[in-house]
Amino acid sequence: MRDDDASRAARTAGAIGATRVAVVLPCYNEEAAIAATVAGFRAALPGATIYVYDNNSRDRTVEVARAAGAVVRTERVQGKGAVVRRMFADVDADVYVMADGDATYDAASAPAMVARLVEERLDMVVGSRIGTAQAAYRRGHRFGNALLTGMLARLFGRSFTDILSGYRVFSRRFVKSYPALSTGFEIETDISVHALELRMPVAEVQTPYFERPEGSVSKLSTYADGWRITRTIATLYRIERPLLFFGSMGAAFAFLAVLLSLPLVGTYWRTGLVPRFPTAVLATGLMILAFLSWFAGLILDTVVRGRREVRRLAYLALPAPGYERRGARGGGA
Repeated sequence: MRDDDASRAARTAGAIGATRVAVVLPCYNEEAAIAATVAGFRAALPGATIYVYDNNSRDRTVEVARAAGAVVRTERVQGKGAVVRRMFADVDADVYVMADGDATYDAASAPAMVARLVEERLDMVVGSRIGTAQAAYRRGHRFGNALLTGMLARLFGRSFTDILSGYRVFSRRFVKSYPALSTGFEIETDISVHALELRMPVAEVQTPYFERPEGSVSKLSTYADGWRITRTIATLYRIERPLLFFGSMGAAFAFLAVLLSLPLVGTYWRTGLVPRFPTAVLATGLMILAFLSWFAGLILDTVVRGRREVRRLAYLALPAPGYERRGARGGGA
């Protein structure tokens, strides 16, 4: 067993090799946890540069993170999505490890996640959380995560087991092709949809999920954030699947129009009269709305296809993980 562990460690070290790894940690009022988080990732990934992006903390997060040896930067626009957008734009690396600064994610899992990304030339590895204590991963959050994960699978055809995990490893080409349009905690959902839409090679690795240390307070709101994430999925569905979204609306309008017009058609067939003229006008208006919805879906679907092609080309303009090192050595694929 010890030989297996040693060989696994050797393979992990070999896979990471000269890869430039950046650990990026968005933080807001994490004075009690950020030092332990930085120390954990420094021990797990000795060659990585650790960045802490502070989001207007009112405590000593900045001072503690800097004393722990992290590169500290600040994002003034409030919200995790804004911080992630800034981190992805500013930091230059081959592989990016993103986690929260609250010491809840297992830093020791990072080398295996990075190695898998590089070895299999993936674009994202998601740390699927396994709660080590009831308080670490509350039942309400588990239920909400399962519900939203199922919604994403139904809307986009496939999904992850933990779409809300903030523990992820990315390739450079993922980070530099991701537009990062979300502003809050729905950013993880947006990231997942980006990977699914572009059919990127991805994987999941189960990782422990710990309780926050004493003095650290969660910023999550089960219902408010759940509603925002649900709204984000609906918005992304409208944006990414406009033909189905507006086509469904058109089908509903057409069904109501036919339902309202059937008695009118029967009366007209028997008497040659249309006694309920307002109902006839309503049915006609609903059918017009149905056709407008279908045409809107068709037009927007063409626009989305063009936009998706542009995103795909931006994604393909950068090399896959592992090719950077070969290119630096002058080798080929």
